Amino acid sequence: MTNAHRTNIGEQHPTAYKALIALSMEADKNAAAAGLDPLLVELIRIRTSQINGCAFCLRMHTREALKKGENPDRIAVLPAWAESAYFSERDRAALRLTEAITLVSVGHVTDEDYAAAADVLTSDQISAVAWLTTVMNSFNRVAITSRYHVGD
Repeated sequence: MTNAHRTNIGEQHPTAYKALIALSMEADKNAAAAGLDPLLVELIRIRTSQINGCAFCLRMHTREALKKGENPDRIAVLPAWAESAYFSERDRAALRLTEAITLVSVGHVTDEDYAAAADVLTSDQISAVAWLTTVMNSFNRVAITSRYHVGD
């Protein structure tokens, strides 16, 4: 892929990009206050980026998860989290909600998906997962649209 004819939209409108970064920082604070494990936060970012196909964010958040001590096996099987014993009930609830939010155009966030999250997560945790996912979807779109370089 080439970015020869792509505008880096974060550089073109830096105030908007800085606002997205500020929103991300606020989402991180809310996730911590809600008691979400920092490793789960990174898995939410990775799963969102996997669904969206954002190589730049996948590389960044996989590295960050590993640095924080995430098990490489959990990252490797993340696309098949529902079929793996690596994930706790809380992880599963958050990942299911993350997928529903990221794939909102496919079926919206169904009552079933929301109820599955609400059975395990507090209202604060549901909101934190939703904001983390929303922000990550936005960063994915910035990176993909701008064709952020990944690799050599």
